[in-house]
Amino acid sequence: MKLYSNVFGEGAPFIILHGFLGMGDNWKTLGRKIAEQGFQVHLLDQRNHGRSPHNDNFNYSIMADDLEVYCQKSQLKNISLIGHSMGGKTAMLFAVNYPKAVKNLIVADIGPKYYPLHHRDILDGLSSLDFDVLKSRGEVDQELSKYVQDMGVRMFLMKNLYWKEKGKLALRINLDALIKNASEIGTELSNDKSFQGNTLFLKGEKSNYILKEDEVRIKNQFPNSLLTEIPGAGHWLHAENPTDFLSNVLEFVKN
Repeated sequence: MKLYSNVFGEGAPFIILHGFLGMGDNWKTLGRKIAEQGFQVHLLDQRNHGRSPHNDNFNYSIMADDLEVYCQKSQLKNISLIGHSMGGKTAMLFAVNYPKAVKNLIVADIGPKYYPLHHRDILDGLSSLDFDVLKSRGEVDQELSKYVQDMGVRMFLMKNLYWKEKGKLALRINLDALIKNASEIGTELSNDKSFQGNTLFLKGEKSNYILKEDEVRIKNQFPNSLLTEIPGAGHWLHAENPTDFLSNVLEFVKN
């Protein structure tokens, strides 16, 4: 599968993987700032997201292989790799399966453990959208608000909207495949897998995705890892505190 990417900058390759229901465009501002520091930044849309192809098959093994194909076709070696949330799970598995490809691994607010499904309200809300009836972004927002109270989350979800044709909105994500495979999102990284390379885990101070008791497992599977907390941020740490997020990332990849 040929993943869609937005590439800018010159220098060492730096790949960024978005989270569930996101897309590479979510990372444009941070990606440009990283590129300014002498990197060639690749913002990827993972399968069934953004502008990448839709496919019924969806799990981390397949998404890690998608990334490997992308690196081969783009002739990328010794990459720095950021993955946030779902993207972090893809990034961890990729590093484990293709360790020689990864120079620096950065995992944003997710651990290798199993996470129970917690996107049901969001998926129900997106499923409720009837684009034969809803003719504006305002109307979509109103419908979504019945399922998703948080305006920030709704704004994030609505980045998936586009005009499929004149007067007809649609979603870029492959919603059917994502609902069918929703249980895959929380899958754990198998306990017997590990990555020996340079790894930075970043967690939001207000997030509960990485708990104190998760740190032993992280250290076992990623023995050469650091864990740093981003102050004042929740799960969307790169959006909620981009300054500290960026400075930690740059300090890590430059050392």
